[in-house]
Amino acid sequence: MMKIAVMGASGRMGQMLIRLIDDSDQAELSAVVERAGHDWVGQDLGVVMGGAARGLIATDDVAQALDACDTIIDFTTPAVTVALAQQAAQAGVAHVIGTTGFSDDDLAAIAEAGQTGRIVRAGNMSLGVNLLVTLTQQVAAALGTDYDIEIVEAHHRHKVDAPSGTALMLGDAAAAGRGVTLADVADRGRDGITGARKSGDIGFHAIRGGDFIGEHDVIFAGEGERITLRHVASDRALFARGALRAALWLQGQGPGEYSMLDVLGLQPRNA
Repeated sequence: MMKIAVMGASGRMGQMLIRLIDDSDQAELSAVVERAGHDWVGQDLGVVMGGAARGLIATDDVAQALDACDTIIDFTTPAVTVALAQQAAQAGVAHVIGTTGFSDDDLAAIAEAGQTGRIVRAGNMSLGVNLLVTLTQQVAAALGTDYDIEIVEAHHRHKVDAPSGTALMLGDAAAAGRGVTLADVADRGRDGITGARKSGDIGFHAIRGGDFIGEHDVIFAGEGERITLRHVASDRALFARGALRAALWLQGQGPGEYSMLDVLGLQPRNA
């Protein structure tokens, strides 16, 4: 049985992961971590989740959690994740990252940790989204710049980063299909007198409100026709299932930073 620790255990994703791991016949929950000062720290996990005591105490000691696990799953914040990536690599613990909103410096630090550690990092852990990523790259390559690409995403009012990590994954895929770098062609929202759309740009638009779990559209707009690739998430548990699948897959891998495309065997041949 693989031993798994969960970072950010009290959050929606953290609690879903805990329940999923409890139901798994391939993994067991060995540690749960929350930030210093959180109400859960020092408390029995079963009690704080509204059930019977189970003898597993929530901790704010990351080193202690790493000592107790084979893999740590992390849906937290960029600063927490970047620090954890280095600690996990040094401890020989695999690291599954579902956190989004990273800066370029954050991504460079995670990539550095991946030189010695085992990391799966994905803006979205779902099978459907990763299929959409693959299709986006293929369609972008086939259509070229005669078709304008716009990526529209919708999430709940509490999401703090925009565009979403998934939207950026899709943008990277579209750019790769065209043989360019996303940073050179991204157009993140428009306001005022912007002038005509620049050929080859990839546009992003973020909707925030209500309880959207996650909706993503990739629009290829040409003269006389439009093609739309769409994914709608209706259950957050799909992200937890993907994270657990990534954790199990990582155990057979060498050092490196991987994506869910690797986990699912969908990595494009030219990537």
